[in-house]
Amino acid sequence: MSLQDLHLYKREGDYIPRIAAVHDLCGYGKCSLGVAIPVLSAAGCDVCPVPTGLFSSHTAYPGWYMHDTTDMLPDYLAAWKNIGVEIDAVYSGFLGAPEQVDRIRDLYNMYPNALRVVDPVMADHGKVYPTYTPELCDAMAELACGADILTPNLTEASIILGEDWPGTDIDDDTAKRMIEGLLAKGAKNVVLKGIQREGETCIRNFVAGENCELFEAKNEYLPYMLHGTGDLYCSCLLAAIMAGKSLQEAVAFAGDFVHDAMIVSSKQPDFKERGVSFELIIGKIADLLR
Repeated sequence: MSLQDLHLYKREGDYIPRIAAVHDLCGYGKCSLGVAIPVLSAAGCDVCPVPTGLFSSHTAYPGWYMHDTTDMLPDYLAAWKNIGVEIDAVYSGFLGAPEQVDRIRDLYNMYPNALRVVDPVMADHGKVYPTYTPELCDAMAELACGADILTPNLTEASIILGEDWPGTDIDDDTAKRMIEGLLAKGAKNVVLKGIQREGETCIRNFVAGENCELFEAKNEYLPYMLHGTGDLYCSCLLAAIMAGKSLQEAVAFAGDFVHDAMIVSSKQPDFKERGVSFELIIGKIADLLR
């Protein structure tokens, strides 16, 4: 099977697929559900949120408030089951507690044929996010091993593999070894994000899976970091998959869209704090359906 032939989801006619988006919701700072809902909706999907936490803002702002939704989720999902909700994909990101991994497994059991997309949001640049405990990191690592598509950055991949963070400047052989390790743990397709080599002006993502050999996607490196770009990348990748694109096409689209959104973001006031802005180019996502 060629890379172009690898399709993880087949869409037919005017059918609108439903996606359970298991993420937190931030009141300010574009990330998580604030990204997933508009991006996937623009790709013609019905986004069904499963909120893992309610935040006043993302955690880069001082004095943020979080409401943990763990206790409500069993009743929330039981109510879905009682009314016969249908789901085509389960897309998970930031989690608030280890018990929430069990709720995602509940979704897997409720919808055994749904595509499983895991963005193991828990760390970056060698540091674990402030709300993540060692127990939650361990639970996230277990969840990652059952993904149809797994999209870790290098820090998250290292946590899942039980290794030290290697930094962002790794060679092809190290990227291949890390992906092979994640595949060996049970993930079916892995997108390893954020390789940035010293002296280079590009950022690299490496991809491999059950039915495709290793391939690489590159984009121009922009010299600033924005909150929510990982959420945007995975949401765009899934949007392309749900629009019937191959994994290779989806990876290329996601990288290009995030790059362009970062440029849009740089023109906004206080852009480094407020998160990634993509509203002015969201039409590119709708174009996936043409």
